[in-house]
Amino acid sequence: MRPQRRVPDLAVAPKGAFDDEQEWHDPSAVLLVAEVTSTSTGDRDRETKILGYARAGIPVYLFIDREEAEVTVFSEPSADRYAKALKCKLGMVVPLPSPLGFDVDTAEF
Repeated sequence: MRPQRRVPDLAVAPKGAFDDEQEWHDPSAVLLVAEVTSTSTGDRDRETKILGYARAGIPVYLFIDREEAEVTVFSEPSADRYAKALKCKLGMVVPLPSPLGFDVDTAEF
């Protein structure tokens, strides 16, 4: 069975993690993925992609929901879900958990 592949709006990984010319990579180096909703992608970002990212063990999923004017930080992946979810209104400073451990100011989002 071919693995399901996802293309996030943003991926954060250590420098050099993807320095080869492969089209697809093992997601184990990825520290964070982010999705920004649009009317055409919102449902996929909310339902399908979150499952794939959790299953892949991506430590942090930053979900920017423009329709709801909210940011959700999902962390602690386990099986096909994230154990933690911190929801904030856009415009707030949002803390990113380990392995990142810094804040993101969403005022400009």
